[in-house]
Amino acid sequence: MSLTQAALLHDLGIYDATIHHNPGVDELYAAALRLGEGVRAAGGPLTVRTDKTGRSPKDRFIVEDDLTRERVWWGGFNTPISGDVFDRLLEKMTAYAQGKELFVQDVFAGTDPEYRLSVRMVTEMAYHSLFIRNMFVRPTEEERAGFQPEWTVLNIPSFKADPARDGVRSETFIIVNFTRRMIIVGGTQYAGENKKGIFGVLNFLLPERGVMPMHCSANVGLDGDVALFFGLSGTGKTTLSADPGRKLIGDDEHGWTDRGIFNFEGGCYAKVIKLNPEAEPAIYRTTRSYGTVLENVVLRPDGTPDLDDGSLTENTRSAYPITQIGNIVEEGMAGHPSNVVFLTADAFGVLPPLSRLTPEQTMYQFISGFTAKIPGTEQGVTEPQPTFSTCFGAPFMPRHPGEYARLLAEKVEKSGATVWLVNTGWSGGQYGQGQRMSIAHTRALINAALSGQLDGVRFEREPFFDLEIPTEVPGVPSEVLNPRDAWSDQEAYDRTARKLAGMFRENFKRFEDGVDPAVTASMPEHAQG
Repeated sequence: MSLTQAALLHDLGIYDATIHHNPGVDELYAAALRLGEGVRAAGGPLTVRTDKTGRSPKDRFIVEDDLTRERVWWGGFNTPISGDVFDRLLEKMTAYAQGKELFVQDVFAGTDPEYRLSVRMVTEMAYHSLFIRNMFVRPTEEERAGFQPEWTVLNIPSFKADPARDGVRSETFIIVNFTRRMIIVGGTQYAGENKKGIFGVLNFLLPERGVMPMHCSANVGLDGDVALFFGLSGTGKTTLSADPGRKLIGDDEHGWTDRGIFNFEGGCYAKVIKLNPEAEPAIYRTTRSYGTVLENVVLRPDGTPDLDDGSLTENTRSAYPITQIGNIVEEGMAGHPSNVVFLTADAFGVLPPLSRLTPEQTMYQFISGFTAKIPGTEQGVTEPQPTFSTCFGAPFMPRHPGEYARLLAEKVEKSGATVWLVNTGWSGGQYGQGQRMSIAHTRALINAALSGQLDGVRFEREPFFDLEIPTEVPGVPSEVLNPRDAWSDQEAYDRTARKLAGMFRENFKRFEDGVDPAVTASMPEHAQG
């Protein structure tokens, strides 16, 4: 391993550290094993266990100052904190980091050279550095020689805050400072904070350049037709976009420019609990590959990963370079979408497996962002919980949801894309009574939508949300298409549907002032008359 004492981190106030600058995979494996961060599993992946097994959204803050005061939508996940708190914590972190071994990766966030962000990621853990190397876009040798970071991330998991003195909620903190162009992270080993922190930065910066930042996966068909899949972790973004008949652009974060789609990342961060090698062979192969990082995956005595074991967490993860998925768009960019899919895991079993949205319903459903939290995705979530997450990614959206919705509506209108709502959650009853939607049925529904097979099919409207449901889809039983028909007790369905419609109405009240009346008119109460 090449060890360098350099002035690389002097601008952070770190003058005495052993620095590994842009280490490769072999170097990072050796360091992670030497430091006791993980073990090498059978087949080659680096397997690690973390103190926190999910994101800590309640410990995420944005510095409130002249730049952010009027531009950030405060409340919910956007919690303000003073610049003084940030400065004091940064000073304590840099003092703590003196003399330590640190890993530095210079990377890009974004495959489009016109809109990408250059980021210097400074981490205490070798495994984090490998995760970052996998998940972001690596510069060429020429780009690396002249690399100038626009943003810096300093992540020291072993540094823990003192809430009583430091002005934060707990020992864990993730603080974004847009004026200083910096993120500091402490008190958590969960590597996902590295990538989601920068995603939040892009979600703040790009709309001012007319770019729609999106928490979605994307792929492209043989005819060049692009599809987007919005949804929170566990709703199927990664699984459904990894289609052998379509090339993957990316599995989680994208931007939509006047030219088309580009991936924010250079890798994938797939949830692998109970991963089926037959249904998802490409993702399954990554769990047996050198260079992959497996988070909180239990190993059998012979060293093979046991993907069915959720004893550590249901939020087991595989982080791997996108090149490990053979069927990809190598440049990470493509044209405008023909179809946009909103994925929701409806724990009530009310929403149809597939429905077509009007422009007004598109904005309404996008702002509502209804889904269910999946066990393990966040600390303390042990079973699916119904939730509304604006823009299908509320923790990462610094601006008012209406800004993102209007920008999406403009992009959809210009491209002529069709928007679909797909329920990958429960059918035939709510969680604990019904069954999770079959992946095979969901794939058949999406394939029919993307291929144009539904263009000539008759649609009917359901009474509670006024959604258009196809009356027939090849390969899908007709009784599955209308959710009411799938319930044995249809009166119970009606009661549950009214309850969910009421939740939608109550949730949307906080957005009505900044939304076009036509969007408000698409709410469930209007659909019921």
